[in-house]
Amino acid sequence: MSTKADSRVWLEIDLDVLRKNFSNIQEAVKPCGVIAVLKANAYGLGVHQIAQALKKSGAAGFGVAELREALELIHLGLPIQILGSMIPSELPEAVSNGIILPINDYAMAEMISREAVKQQREVECHFLVDTGMGRLGIVAEDAVNVITRCVKLPNLNCRGIYSHFPVANRPDLDYTIRQVNLFRSIVEKLALSGIHFDYVHIAASDAINNFPITYAPPFTRVRSGINLYGAFDPEGKRTMRLEPVLQLKTRLVSIRKLKAGTNIGYGCTYTLLEDTLVGTVSAGYADGLPLNLSNRGYMLIRGRFCPVIGRVSMDYTTVSLANVPDAELGDEVTCIGGDGLRGISMEAMAQIKGTHAYDICCSIGSRVERRYIEK
Repeated sequence: MSTKADSRVWLEIDLDVLRKNFSNIQEAVKPCGVIAVLKANAYGLGVHQIAQALKKSGAAGFGVAELREALELIHLGLPIQILGSMIPSELPEAVSNGIILPINDYAMAEMISREAVKQQREVECHFLVDTGMGRLGIVAEDAVNVITRCVKLPNLNCRGIYSHFPVANRPDLDYTIRQVNLFRSIVEKLALSGIHFDYVHIAASDAINNFPITYAPPFTRVRSGINLYGAFDPEGKRTMRLEPVLQLKTRLVSIRKLKAGTNIGYGCTYTLLEDTLVGTVSAGYADGLPLNLSNRGYMLIRGRFCPVIGRVSMDYTTVSLANVPDAELGDEVTCIGGDGLRGISMEAMAQIKGTHAYDICCSIGSRVERRYIEK
């Protein structure tokens, strides 16, 4: 007896489009190499398949948030860099597996050095400098002094230096340019002391789009995350030819003709003004649909927009089928995806939720099947 059922909700991920997006990003920033940022299970899309596709496309390495994410990728044989910070208990395993480690202060540099000496290994490290993010890193005014001390520690191969932007999505602000200038001045001062770096990087997805200065010398790398999947910040530019990689789909599980005055969903937040053909689709907030779509969002059925009516619930969402009187049970429903003006983008859904595309992508639920498409 079979115990396998078809998924009611699935995410289609086009690996051919992913590779095309990577190629366009790489072409735009050359000769800089592209570090593919694969935090949070590749932003929820499935890190193993995404990483394999990007390795074949020529990724210079992978960027992750923490050690467990790094260890999942070591079998691919590319450099793996932890971009945030380290916890002391993580150091033995990180050092033994050759992970590129961040240095946020002198104390952490000492701990990494001691562990490296203990294991008789050399550890590649990159200095994270806080030029205005205010979250992690060596404070900019202390960077030259701290880095000069760190490079003297044994068994550290200090090959890189990097920073991060908080508002690179806003090309009209000069805050980002001031960060770039501050960072470059630190690199130049260190060079005068004989300290040079192979890997100098500051640009993530927003900066790649909005600030070409961030992939001009002295920069040698960029870090691409959400742009790999064809998403942009709505405030920024769209300087590259990128296409959406993913489509979130489900099925129509109920069709009913309901009378005027019928209340729809939890909280009775929507009341039918006239007799209406109402459909229920088999996806809800447990699958990643924002609650904010309630009475505001749309879905696509047979290529036509169907307004969400009533509150999105955990497993189901109710839509008006007034535009699709020919709908049938089991029809495919597109929650994210579609073509051009007849599509629903992650950015559009993010705007309704009052967030950004990262949040939409990372919120897609664990029960949603990931399906990978490639020729």
